[in-house]
Amino acid sequence: MNRNQVLPQVQLSTEPSALKKVDFCAPHTYKGAGFLGISDLPRLAEEASAVKAGDGFEWLVETHFEDAPGGEPRQILKLDLKGRLHLICQRCLQDCAVELDERRRFVLVSSETEADDYPMEDEEQEPLVASQHFNLLETIEDEVLLSLPLIPKHPEGFCEPHASVFGGEEADGDAKKQINPFNVLKNMKKNS
Repeated sequence: MNRNQVLPQVQLSTEPSALKKVDFCAPHTYKGAGFLGISDLPRLAEEASAVKAGDGFEWLVETHFEDAPGGEPRQILKLDLKGRLHLICQRCLQDCAVELDERRRFVLVSSETEADDYPMEDEEQEPLVASQHFNLLETIEDEVLLSLPLIPKHPEGFCEPHASVFGGEEADGDAKKQINPFNVLKNMKKNS
């Protein structure tokens, strides 16, 4: 490929079904943006505690070619994700809106071997194996899933920790005097 060659740019469809087969082996670049609802992302839908109006993710994809030291230019894929999903807050066990705003950069490689040989210390970009039927929708869903917090929580002070039988008050509102389990040891010491 000639460095000065201008490649045609293809506009990506916003239809989820069209994002399942993108030809990243073709000699052109891509650009596209759209919105994916939670129902368009089935693995993500399994994680959601509730689906409310506006839940989903805006996506922006752009590819371009960059010169590689000592080799052919490499195709770079930039992916921006911004949106919201509802998960269960681990403090209060209520719905919690999780906002995501992520930017990812990938280098498209031609084989699994090339992806495995890609330097792990390159934290700026990850390798993806390009194909004529690349599932971009699955990649978008993967990146959203990887961005979710391990322990979703409301912001500090927004919710109260869940009151359970181990730490909550009695149903009638009377707080019982806490029984110290070490009182038995204290009494044993007095008796000896």
